[in-house]
Amino acid sequence: MTTTTGTDWHAWQESWDRQQEWYLPDREERFRVMLDMVEAFVGPEPRVLDLACGTGSITSRLFERFPKAVSTGVDLDPALLTIAEGTFEGDRRVTFVTADLKDPDWTARLPHDSYDAVLTATALHWLHSEPLAVLYGQVAELVRDGGVFMNADHMIDETTPRINAAESAHRHAGRERDKAAGVVDWAQWWRLAARDPVLAAPTARRFEIYGEHADGDIQSVDWHARVLREKGFAEARAVWCSPSDSLVLALK
Repeated sequence: MTTTTGTDWHAWQESWDRQQEWYLPDREERFRVMLDMVEAFVGPEPRVLDLACGTGSITSRLFERFPKAVSTGVDLDPALLTIAEGTFEGDRRVTFVTADLKDPDWTARLPHDSYDAVLTATALHWLHSEPLAVLYGQVAELVRDGGVFMNADHMIDETTPRINAAESAHRHAGRERDKAAGVVDWAQWWRLAARDPVLAAPTARRFEIYGEHADGDIQSVDWHARVLREKGFAEARAVWCSPSDSLVLALK
């Protein structure tokens, strides 16, 4: 995928971050803990797979903290990959791969067959439980012994319905106040991308691939930890949580 000079990729990265933070005000905190755990388990020079990388949010923070890290970003979204490739153009530490994580052979597209850490955030809730379990098995084969996989995403505890309802109502009320003040949401961000001369075509292809936004299944932390252990990890549990999201770490 080629990039076009003259486009302010930093501005697009910033706008993506602001849009995501509207939904996830503690987004940077989950990234911080994720990188803390990378350092704790595999050190400051890791080989990382940025799974469902989007614009490269994790890779960007990885390089800021660990300049000697290397990363492979894999995604299917042509618009977000265009921003990622434009942002990191010329940076030999990162390789971007276009692949569908539901394709049984997606791992064959990767430049390496083993990673110190596989990291993902706010992405895998797009998958339903069965394909996500299959993906966890594939990830387990990519993580080296002693390496880690981390998934920060929406995870629900169905045993606390009143707590869940109160938290959700509070969160959505805050979003509506922010939106009334002019914050750009998911749909508005994509409308802006569709009008950009560089991003218009990949954005159109993106909606041909995905259609409108639709979530898969939202499972509990216990479900994720159990399935990760079943698929080949030795240990798995949450290492961070907010009222609606958790960061699950699995150790190979």
